[in-house]
Amino acid sequence: MIVMVNMMYSDTHFKGNDVVGYAAMIILFSLIFFGVKNHRDKQLGGYISFGKAFKMGSLIALVGATLYVVVWLFYYYLFVPDFIDVYTDYVLTTCAPEDIETKTAQMADFKEMYKNPLFVILITYSEVLPVGLVVALVSALLLKRKQFEKSLS
Repeated sequence: MIVMVNMMYSDTHFKGNDVVGYAAMIILFSLIFFGVKNHRDKQLGGYISFGKAFKMGSLIALVGATLYVVVWLFYYYLFVPDFIDVYTDYVLTTCAPEDIETKTAQMADFKEMYKNPLFVILITYSEVLPVGLVVALVSALLLKRKQFEKSLS
């Protein structure tokens, strides 16, 4: 995240690479798969239900997302407190002339909301947590394995 923010912040065109950002998130969240698989194989005898796997994956995603949010809060408030101003300037220079009034109002509203740390926390969670939950869902689907008891006839 810090690398991506620095790339965007220092580029006069404010370009980051969304593909690289989401790829990095998916790679990091792939640890969910390995965490659930390890727990299933070593602690649960090779069996886990979809619900239990999804719950465990979701908790891992929540921990990862929380770390992301905490890092962003420190980085934003300590190192790039004018990030929203820089971003607003970029958005306004790239929008169509007929949209400038509307976009100016939208960005002013966003800047005002971003003054509230709770909003910063919620918007930051919304960037990363959905990706983690999708990876948790896919992991649960791939790793679920039910134990069938043999009945004695």
